[in-house]
Amino acid sequence: MEILQSIVLGIIQGLGEFLPISSSGHLVVLPKLFGWGDQGLAFDVALHFGTLLAILIYFYKDWKKIFAESYFFKESGRIIIDRKREFFQIGKLKEDKLVIIAIATIPGILAGLFLDDYAATIFRNPFLVGFALLFGAMLLFYADKAGKKKLGIRDVTLKIAFITGLFQMLAIVPGMSRSGMTISAALLLGLNRTAAARFSFLLATPIVLGATAKEFPTLMATGWDINLIVGVITAFGSGYLAIKYMLKYLEKQSYNIFVIYRMILALVIFLVFMK
Repeated sequence: MEILQSIVLGIIQGLGEFLPISSSGHLVVLPKLFGWGDQGLAFDVALHFGTLLAILIYFYKDWKKIFAESYFFKESGRIIIDRKREFFQIGKLKEDKLVIIAIATIPGILAGLFLDDYAATIFRNPFLVGFALLFGAMLLFYADKAGKKKLGIRDVTLKIAFITGLFQMLAIVPGMSRSGMTISAALLLGLNRTAAARFSFLLATPIVLGATAKEFPTLMATGWDINLIVGVITAFGSGYLAIKYMLKYLEKQSYNIFVIYRMILALVIFLVFMK
């Protein structure tokens, strides 16, 4: 692997992890288009580590507040059962943002556990990536048009979180896009464009953390070289910028630019790989 490949893949991972264009789909297709060899599992883990750093640093204050307000960490909320100690006070749990994010994360974890082998083999097919990009584009377009866009990030409920989590399961297929699926679900459930993206980014934290932790021993066993370091830095930098400027962009604009990009990329994939 050369430095240029590390830079390109790092940038693609950082942008694709947060923009609704699918980082995994790009990482499947681009090496084939450019004739690059497989970058290896350790390199993929390094890229995820870079995007994880981007999320943690950008949303540090958000996560600090989420933990501080959680009934599991507040002094008054350490005991969340009634006086008879018979059941949890469900009302409090429904308002707990940490619980809400945990509920939304469960379907994605289950998909990873049961379908991970398929994601690493059968799903890494350029034609499947193309169809996934196309389907995701149509879903995002419909969600952006049909969604009521009246709810903010504070209005996310357990129901919204769970349904969004179910959509996140689809991201196991390269090309679907984790952020694309969760943003589409959030829009369909009434969140405004910025809130949908912000909720999607917050949901990325436990998923990316889990994916990184699962394979981190492989990365440590392989050892760090200049390509891994460059990949981490570029994934972190592009990921951080993607979060920052996408949130600003969505304050005034729709998701149409991402819909168009996905459709164009799908067309290119079909044309190239049909030969």
